[in-house]
Amino acid sequence: MNKITVLGNGRVGGNLAAALTAAGHEVTVAGRSPGVSAEAVRSARIVVNATPGAGSLERLTALREELHGKILVDVSNATVDGPDGLPAALLHPGSSLAEQLQAALPGTQVVKTLNTMLYTVMTAPSALGRPPTAFLSGEDRQAKQIVGGLLADLGWPPEWITDLGGIETARATEAAVLFVPHVIRSSGFAPFAVSIAR
Repeated sequence: MNKITVLGNGRVGGNLAAALTAAGHEVTVAGRSPGVSAEAVRSARIVVNATPGAGSLERLTALREELHGKILVDVSNATVDGPDGLPAALLHPGSSLAEQLQAALPGTQVVKTLNTMLYTVMTAPSALGRPPTAFLSGEDRQAKQIVGGLLADLGWPPEWITDLGGIETARATEAAVLFVPHVIRSSGFAPFAVSIAR
């Protein structure tokens, strides 16, 4: 059992919080209130960033002291949205939100994962017709192992998880968000994920 704080109480954060609670973890969900967020982060071992990616860097940098020594699981994608509200471009071209967070929070172990799928798949990977892939990017091996354990609690078998390496590999997974608007326009708002076939 881990003490986990989920930052963000929208569809992504709510879905993850419910599933992690059902798996036996002690979960707190923090909305936009700075004071509440700081206290919730301070008392957690693991923090999940499920805030809108465009504002994540500013919001989490303000929590640098509280995040020191924590594992930060970043599931957000930082994008510039088009007129229809769907991702149109990356906010950090040539970099990634995860890299920006790690640079701004050197005392925090940032692990990028679960950002290449519709939010429902994060907690129900076996619901798809074929196995999806969850990627891990991060500098700290132990932190990635702990996050891998959380993924197992969410229903991800080890063979569906791929450790890509250091935090710079998040550039690739974050760029996958550019598929999203085309997939949705083509097939509708239905569960999907990136899958690596071997």
